[in-house]
Amino acid sequence: PPGHAMAPAMRSSVVLTLLAACAALQAGPRTPGVARAPPSSTALAAAERPFDPYAEPPVLGTNRHGKVWVPQARRPRRNRKSPAVRALVRDVVLEPGNFIYPLFIHELDYNEPIASMPGCERHSLTSLVKEVGEARGYGVKTVILFPKVAEALKSNEGEEAYNPDGLVPRAIKAVKEAYPDVTVCTDVALDPYSSMGHDGIVRDGKIVNDETVVQLMRQSVMQADAGADIIGCSDMMDGRVGAIRDALDAEGHTDVSIMSYTAKYASAFYGPFRDALDSHPGFGDKKTYQQDPANSRDALIEAELDVAEGADILMVKPAMAYLDVIQQLATTNLPIAAYHVSGEYAMVKAAAERGWLDEKAIFLESFISLKRAGCNAILTYAAKDAAKWLAEDS
Repeated sequence: PPGHAMAPAMRSSVVLTLLAACAALQAGPRTPGVARAPPSSTALAAAERPFDPYAEPPVLGTNRHGKVWVPQARRPRRNRKSPAVRALVRDVVLEPGNFIYPLFIHELDYNEPIASMPGCERHSLTSLVKEVGEARGYGVKTVILFPKVAEALKSNEGEEAYNPDGLVPRAIKAVKEAYPDVTVCTDVALDPYSSMGHDGIVRDGKIVNDETVVQLMRQSVMQADAGADIIGCSDMMDGRVGAIRDALDAEGHTDVSIMSYTAKYASAFYGPFRDALDSHPGFGDKKTYQQDPANSRDALIEAELDVAEGADILMVKPAMAYLDVIQQLATTNLPIAAYHVSGEYAMVKAAAERGWLDEKAIFLESFISLKRAGCNAILTYAAKDAAKWLAEDS
């Protein structure tokens, strides 16, 4: 009754009754004292029959010719039905002209293989010209040069970087004399020339920015004087793009392009490259000037600055682990390059040597993915081989 509490014993009895009723409802109707009937033979037979997509209710239909028909108007497979159709609707096309071929050079008159980069070697100048000619024959007409500098020529301030009689300017001239239509890119940074193994001048254990930029300006002008077509500044010093642009313009090199390493990450993928140039950091790491792999917004800041300072091409390095960064930078109005770096190259080569991967298929799929993400140019040590493979497939 209203105003009266239910006695505890009665409350327990009601709860138990309700629980029993719920259990009975879940079990279904049952005659008292009679066991539940097993499934009928008809039901068992239906369960054991093979699936019939046409049985009632039908899962599939039939067309006017009595053939099975999935009632779906849009069928994406129609655009994949033949090589010709696939080529017709392809979003991106990979061509030899998309590749920039990195080549290592040294002062010796013979080549030295690079153990951690199978298929790559340090070229003499004679061999360099020959290799450029072979790549050109497959449609790869852009190269970038990286020097291994003798220890005796290295210093903290990297003065050898702008020696007009040094290895790089002589290599530029040799290539341009043999193949005037080949585009020669150069690397602007102090690490190949530094006794400290860093991209900039070291003062009291720190890589100093503005003093380094002065050296980079000198290096860029010297390379342009030698005939370089594109200056690739890989140092990651603040303000260097604008300073280099002003220096080039002041010296009459208004047609020389700048390819800025806009998003160069402090990556573990660079090891084999440093073996090739013997340019491992003498102390510490490069994390105070190269970008943190955890950050993508830094790349947007760097891109905004590089565009404002006069860069012609923006680069992301490494490539495959940074497709998201490539895609973000592709929203600018400048061409995008990606550097498929030495570690990425070495991993594929090592797996292919063991028979674990198809080298050709993996490289070409990787390069297609870079173009799909928004790249125009791809720096890769497999450039000549990839151009051969594309020629075979065509």
